[in-house]
Amino acid sequence: MAWRIHDSVKRGEIDNRERGFVRGRIWLEGKGEPVVLELRGNAATDLAGCLLTFTNPGETIPLPRDAVLNALQRGTVGDLTASRKVRVLEMPVEEAYERRKQGLDVPEHMANCLYLEWFSEANGRVVVESTDYQLTISPPAWRLTPEEETQRRADAEAGFQGFMQKLSDALENAKHEPPEEKEWDEFDYEKLLRESDARTDKYSELLDKYMDHPDRDRIIAKEMGWSWIEEALNEKKENPGPEAEGDRGPEADDERFALEVPDDLPPLEPDPATEGVDWVREEDGDISHPLSLRAFNSSLDLWHKCKELGLGKLDDEDLGALLTEFQITGAKLAGALESLAYGRNLKDGAFVVACLKRALSHLHGAQSALEKVAPKELLPTELVSSTRTELFQIREEILRLMEEFRKTL
Repeated sequence: MAWRIHDSVKRGEIDNRERGFVRGRIWLEGKGEPVVLELRGNAATDLAGCLLTFTNPGETIPLPRDAVLNALQRGTVGDLTASRKVRVLEMPVEEAYERRKQGLDVPEHMANCLYLEWFSEANGRVVVESTDYQLTISPPAWRLTPEEETQRRADAEAGFQGFMQKLSDALENAKHEPPEEKEWDEFDYEKLLRESDARTDKYSELLDKYMDHPDRDRIIAKEMGWSWIEEALNEKKENPGPEAEGDRGPEADDERFALEVPDDLPPLEPDPATEGVDWVREEDGDISHPLSLRAFNSSLDLWHKCKELGLGKLDDEDLGALLTEFQITGAKLAGALESLAYGRNLKDGAFVVACLKRALSHLHGAQSALEKVAPKELLPTELVSSTRTELFQIREEILRLMEEFRKTL
């Protein structure tokens, strides 16, 4: 996956005043010395021949403790521009999400974005992207010729394709293709989930790179090997419907290949015989598995108590890991268990076990983080103790369910 370090950047400078070379320094939160850039290639037309200096006026956070970004970044330039066009929400993300759920328009506008991309010998693809930085750009010492601009674009694309090839290789290595007649066990499903992770990584990088590209869907479909989508796009291009006129917006683009749900489809109802065991109904009417709901509520309760103490994820790395891993545990449990409400025959027991293993891994991460938080005395002793007990009891219930579903194999 690419390194996206914009939240950690305090300030920086990018110097392309020497043709064919980009040098720079970027100061990161928590680092005494700047990261130094020595890159081959040129910036895009708006920055070519210029010295760019930038400052992040917002709150900055250190990189994770285990993130080793090389202090000397040698490699090649990708896209370096201060005029990439992006959509910017005019309200907080949470509010925008709720409005979209309700089918309401979300106010947004197009803005110029600072987009600094390079391909490092040590760290692969690195990206700094922001619409909020304060920029100063010097007059150009020289300008790109049309031929140089063509070559620059080709070089940037070649760098990205080299990076994508590594993700494609990872996906190929993760592919799991057992014999058709084999009855899958939990280990087969674990391999399938790892393949899914590799596929998601590749798709996410493509979506990040081409989100606002006019031919986004076609490019991504080709790179992912989704020939049926390419064919559908070709057919749509040859026979455009009335909705093809004008800009329909990103939401309409996302719905282009959505499945059609019949209007007369009856609502899915949980099995009344398994209420309290495989499902419970929440106050708002939603259906959840008792264990996933317990993990979700417990993690939320811990977050609220930390907030009351004036503590957040950014105040201590181990505390942040505890809160994050606990929350992810609940999400993974929901993915593993919540469909059981509609019948245990809908999911292979081996698949449930494989998904529970993933939840267990994040719970172990939360337990490990808690033991690092405890001696720092950030949290009251009774809160540490009750959280430790809750994590242990959720772990025991996960192990019990794993054993239960293994017996069905």
